[in-house]
Amino acid sequence: TVIDGVVYARPGQATLDLLDLERIEVLRGPQGTLFGKNASAGVLNVTTKAPTEETHGYIDQSYYSGNESRTRFGIGGSLIPQTLKGSITTLFGSYDGNVDNKLNGQEVNGYNRKGARGKLEFTPNDDITFTLAADYMQSHDDAPNGVVSKALTPAFASALSPVRADSDNRNVLSDYRSHVEDVNKGLSGQLDWQLGDYTLTSITAWRGWDNTQYQDGDRLGTITAAFPGTEDKGDLEFNQYSQELRLASPKGQFVEYVGGLFYMHGKSDETYQRTLITPTTQSRGIADYSTTTDSYSVFGETTFNFTPDFRAIAGARWTHDDLEYDHRRVSTSATTVSGIQPATSSSGSVDEDGKSGRLGLQYDLSDSVMTYITYSRGYKGPAYNVFFNMQPRDTEALKPETSNTWEVGVKATTWNNRLTTNLAVFHSDYDNYQANFFDSVAGQVVTRLINAGSVSTEGVELDYALQATRNLKFSGALSYTKARIDTFACPAGAAASCNVDGKTLPYSPDWKSYVRADYTIPLDNGLDIELGTDYSWQSEVQYDISQNPDTRQGAYGIWNASVALADYNSGWRVALLGKNLADKSYSPMLATGGNYVYRSVPRDDERYFGVQLRKDF
Repeated sequence: TVIDGVVYARPGQATLDLLDLERIEVLRGPQGTLFGKNASAGVLNVTTKAPTEETHGYIDQSYYSGNESRTRFGIGGSLIPQTLKGSITTLFGSYDGNVDNKLNGQEVNGYNRKGARGKLEFTPNDDITFTLAADYMQSHDDAPNGVVSKALTPAFASALSPVRADSDNRNVLSDYRSHVEDVNKGLSGQLDWQLGDYTLTSITAWRGWDNTQYQDGDRLGTITAAFPGTEDKGDLEFNQYSQELRLASPKGQFVEYVGGLFYMHGKSDETYQRTLITPTTQSRGIADYSTTTDSYSVFGETTFNFTPDFRAIAGARWTHDDLEYDHRRVSTSATTVSGIQPATSSSGSVDEDGKSGRLGLQYDLSDSVMTYITYSRGYKGPAYNVFFNMQPRDTEALKPETSNTWEVGVKATTWNNRLTTNLAVFHSDYDNYQANFFDSVAGQVVTRLINAGSVSTEGVELDYALQATRNLKFSGALSYTKARIDTFACPAGAAASCNVDGKTLPYSPDWKSYVRADYTIPLDNGLDIELGTDYSWQSEVQYDISQNPDTRQGAYGIWNASVALADYNSGWRVALLGKNLADKSYSPMLATGGNYVYRSVPRDDERYFGVQLRKDF
């Protein structure tokens, strides 16, 4: 994820709740010749609204069933006319949750969040703009460590009683409160300097992420000899520093180019402890481990405008990655006990060079229709599988992942700009694909990062937006993706099946679709009634690369709708919202835990309603 030019190195860092969004771009395929860090399989590029000269503010309040409340407030404008502008947004949110703990009657799977994000834009003259951005987000999520959806043994089913394990279960039996305490913070400065017709951009950023997680590993309310209790606590501190320099040539020339340098340093420190409790004993293991990454890159992309309608694109990137880790584990037991490996220590380092880039041709059939063909090569650097129960077999660095992607498509705006259509056909091959693999370590199922071998994806994607009438708008998307494992590299010591060649990649449904309709009814008194509805659907999806039949989610669709009353001249809007109106339960993740299968429960796992009020001033 990239937000305002800043790369977010860890998935848990990106929080969109605080942002006043300008646009979100899904950049498919390998990236890295235009900006930032390299990516082998696409980037989510987010741009937020810049401060304006005119003073503007808003307050947005939402209430939903389940005692969910969200308050967003923002204000911005000129601080020094024509020289300094600023804006700030804040968020306060809370939710009780939609999962019941049958042991104590408490609701879980909720949250408490608060944060702020601010921007200052300094323009001392016509050639220089400096933007300073800072954000801070604190959250407390009562997310259970999975909700049991299937008991694999009669003994576990009995121990789980009165909770009944099934595919739409929203109950847990937990004697140790699973939750996550999270702090996200960052500071960035972007300088845009017009050097004649050229633009020099510098982006300097720091981001910090503190994450403490508490997990009830046994998922039961009582401790027995057959099912001992497992309590985990992990304290993670992650810091990253990045610097990007980019020079862009003037537009409208035969040759247009962007070139730059990128550097990122990231360091993660974690202390993880696991306590195993039986009716007569207690064992504990504590691991301290860290990873440090330094990534250096040179990148550039050139466009050759042969004619006003025909152009060629060539881009390249060189990346050097230095990666090292250190791992130390101690245990109160000299031998392996359930979930805890004996004491050990290890460290390692690796460095790799990677080359990536893209070549493409674009041809405009008309002023409103553009066709293209693109070849891209992607690169993802080496990695170590560093975790609590790390073993000697995990000390070998994962090889870099590489990809080759072809894409052919058309982008069209027709019918007096009322219809926008994008169609793409693509094929990608990945070597040394880095993926998660469920494995058994010390008698418990863990997730290991492995080089899974060779995989491929191919398919068709279509999205559109249609302004059918002045008051009626349709939009939607449809995709077919055949994502398959070509040759699976079975990891050493794997307990799960490795006969998965030709099978589906995890988290990759073949079909996905989305449709939305919006209709506005203007009233004589200046008010507008706004009706909106959307429906998303996806086909069956497998969540486990080993193709466990218990980790397969069937096809499902989610239907939402809203009705609103607005007076935009006065700056207010009130909306009633209905989510998952068909009351369809689904699981965005399924995994095995040895004696059971567990699921994550999304916010819209059941039908719920809300009201949203917004006032602009």
